[in-house]
Amino acid sequence: MKKTVIRLALVLLASLSSVKAQKVSPPTSDELMAITRRGTLLYEYDQAVWHASDAAETANPKTIEGQQSLAKNENGKWIVVFGRLNADKSRFGIRYEAVEQTKPQEFRVSAETPERADDGFYLLAARAMEVALADFRGEKRPYNVAVLPAPEDQFFVYVYPAQTKPQIYPLGGDARYLLSADGTKIVEKRQLHKSILESARFDKGKKRAAGMHSHAPGDLVEDTDVFHVLTQDPRTPETIDTLHFVYTVRTDGTIAVDKVKK
Repeated sequence: MKKTVIRLALVLLASLSSVKAQKVSPPTSDELMAITRRGTLLYEYDQAVWHASDAAETANPKTIEGQQSLAKNENGKWIVVFGRLNADKSRFGIRYEAVEQTKPQEFRVSAETPERADDGFYLLAARAMEVALADFRGEKRPYNVAVLPAPEDQFFVYVYPAQTKPQIYPLGGDARYLLSADGTKIVEKRQLHKSILESARFDKGKKRAAGMHSHAPGDLVEDTDVFHVLTQDPRTPETIDTLHFVYTVRTDGTIAVDKVKK
């Protein structure tokens, strides 16, 4: 009996030593570039919805009240629509459409009279948004939602805290969902960050040179880390400390591995 216990103990120690000896490889440049692309697209989507909503509300403050906003990039230009799903979720009724003009901040808004029914991309994206929001559990605060194309005709749905104060850019408490191609089923849910950080961009009148935070859920930079850097004005790089690596997200959204921890 004693010999058996000793053997088991030796096997356990050998296993632990083997785990300690294993080296964790940093992500490849392709993996980091994919995060940059997704974070950049999320930023562009967020900006498009923001400016399109402003353009619609300038014409009439109640124009888009209570409606879903969905954006799609076509031929390098963003199109943002505002509308609602019908009762059986078989059509998405578009009431207003905003099209990007020569500048990313400029949108031309037109009313869809009569309401235009869509049973394609916007319908599927609206379903995906509704399913993700029904699952999401956040704090009692405003959140933004973005629906972006994912591989195999599926959808990414991002839910992330909205900015509510000037020069304070919230980070954390966010999630990314992968929805089926018909927008009705959650294929995967990824918690990007846990608690929400809301640090001031200025300290006693001095501009912050860079930001820094620790990342507990995983060992990778997240899409919303890139979004966080790009959405700041002026932009500042962000250092991210994980279990095995230290990264920097640069002001153009690219990611560098600064340190591999022993």
